[in-house]
Parts: sequence; C-alpha cells; structure tokens
Amino acid sequence: MSESAASQNVEEVLRLEQVRKAFNLGTPLETEVLHGIDLRLCRGELTALIGPSGSGKSTLLNLIGLLDAPSSGELYLLGQATRNSDDETRTRLRNQAIGFVFQFHHLISAFSVLENVLMPLMIRHGRPSSADIDLARSLLNEVGLDAFADKKPTQISGGQQQRVAIARALITRPPLLLADEPTGNLDTRTAQSVFELFHRINVQFGCAVLVVTHDPRLAADCARTIQLVDGRIVSDHSRTETR
Repeated sequence: MSESAASQNVEEVLRLEQVRKAFNLGTPLETEVLHGIDLRLCRGELTALIGPSGSGKSTLLNLIGLLDAPSSGELYLLGQATRNSDDETRTRLRNQAIGFVFQFHHLISAFSVLENVLMPLMIRHGRPSSADIDLARSLLNEVGLDAFADKKPTQISGGQQQRVAIARALITRPPLLLADEPTGNLDTRTAQSVFELFHRINVQFGCAVLVVTHDPRLAADCARTIQLVDGRIVSDHSRTETR
C-alpha cells in the first residue's frame, strides 16, 4: 500500500489481494506471469508503473482494466470483487469505472475530433444529448483543443491526437484512468506536454491515474512509482513533493 494513500482519508478505487496470473493452466506449458500482487490505488493518486520488458506490466494492466481475470487472488474495483464476475458485469463495471489511454490513440479518422470524444457515450446511449456535447466541448477546452472540434484526427498532430484520446477517456468521468505508454509514440517535448496534462487531470478530476511508462523522467514526475520485476512488485515508493 502506498504510504500517501494510507495516510489520507481518501476513497479507494482499486485493490488487488494476492493476485496471480498464469497462462496455459493445467498443461505442461503452464507459466505463472504474476506472483501474488498486492496493490491499492486511491482517488487523486498519480502513479507510474515501471519495469523491464517481460516483467508483467501489460498482463497486470489487462487485469486492472478487467480485460482479463486473475488465476487466483481477488481484484476489487470500487469495492466490488471482480474475479468471478460474468462478462456482462465486468463489461458494465469497466465502462462505468475505467478510462483507457493507449500509446496509439485509436481515433476513428472518419469522425471529427468532437465525435471521437463523444464515442464512449454514443456507444452507451446512441445519439448524444446536448449535455453530452457540452461536456465533450468542455473536455476539449481542458486539453486545449476546443478550436479543433470539427477537424478530423488526420488534420491534427500526434500530440494533439493523444490529447483527444485523453478527453475521450474522461468523457464518462471514470474514477480510474489507465494509460499504457501514452507518450511512447511522441517526441520528448510533446511527451512532456501530454504528461503535464495528466498532472492537471489528476488534480482537477480527482481520479486515480496509473501510467505505464518506460521513460524514467516521466516516472520520476509522478507522486508514486511502482516497479514490477519478473511478475513481482519490488518497490512501491511515494514522494511527498514531486514538482
């Protein structure tokens, strides 16, 4: 558990208790990738997850994002146990509680920037309401792209596209934001700009943010850094002051 999380009266968003993940269960090729992970994330925490390639970061992120289930142990999201949940329950909880930002933004080129931000709500409800559109425009303003709402993703830069993806991830007001190498496809200056945005979002929206990154400079700029090596958390360090 993070010292900062333990010392503050803040809402727990995520908790993992002795989570293990193995593949090819019951066969001669059975391999355990994660070995008894204990982890807690609370609202307002900006946390970096680091580790060498093959350490299990992607596997762990898939479990946290409810895209896969642990082999044993338990994962609680907003206090709800998830390991034995059916697909419908997991999908509903994932859509309500988690926003995703990936290295490759996965914007839809046929739609405008505004429509891309609205996409999670359009999938959920169909035609967006005027309140939905106002919220999307507000989020574009927050990420500095309100003037680009009617442009197509191909008409803006890579850094701007990633900002659109961040606004899209926030449209459902998720208590947990997961970012998988969100700056890995950007130049250093643009990466720093995007990471500054994560800081601002973390403060303004109060969500828990977990960022997987290979960039030690960006990790050092987070209030908390978790290091994963060979499927085990080897360090979980919090800093009182990071900026």
